[in-house]
Amino acid sequence: MTTALVTGVNRGLGHETARRLIAAGHTVYLGARDIERGTAAAAGLGARFVRLDVTDDASVAAAAAAVEADGGLDVLVNNAGIEVRSPGGDIIGAAELTADVMREVFETNVFGLVRVTHAFLPLLERSAAPVVVNVSSSLASLALAGKGYPGVAYPASKSAVNMLTVQFAKAFPRMRVNAVEPGYTATDPNRDEVTGTVEQGAEIIVRMAQLGPDGPTGGYFDATGPLPW
Repeated sequence: MTTALVTGVNRGLGHETARRLIAAGHTVYLGARDIERGTAAAAGLGARFVRLDVTDDASVAAAAAAVEADGGLDVLVNNAGIEVRSPGGDIIGAAELTADVMREVFETNVFGLVRVTHAFLPLLERSAAPVVVNVSSSLASLALAGKGYPGVAYPASKSAVNMLTVQFAKAFPRMRVNAVEPGYTATDPNRDEVTGTVEQGAEIIVRMAQLGPDGPTGGYFDATGPLPW
């Protein structure tokens, strides 16, 4: 079986993804900023905890060194992501959007993904069957844009994730690198927009995390199949 790292795992999709991978027999590292909560989550799941703040270079480098010292990595699930709302809890639309809001969202959702992927690339390249799963959103789709969601920063960040997915897949053809859409699940960024369960959302993440060397790469999928870019 493989060794996987899942970022953003205290609860929600990351936690359920880790649980399902462990149940399938994989060794899983839980990457999270909060040591107390991350350690507790790992203990509850039978996983290994590694402190990992995707917005901090030193934290990511230390996590990569720790995983390397333990033996290496086969699967990276870039799950950590945020949405920033107004002080009143409203989604920030185009009229209220500022560069600071955009920067905060991109720091985790885009720069954090690049930071983590870059740090763990040497380990993944040593794997016999390396896999990267980038958790995206249907809101990233240019073909589906404008269908109800008023936010700007979060969809833009996930569109960037999709482009990064394509470029990493091209650059590393031996790896399976894909973006996935888990749906509007019961996780913090979505709040009242929930239309599915965390268990349902994790299904596509877990499926793509277990791809073999002949699986698709450079794609964008939900549980039913490919999505339009």
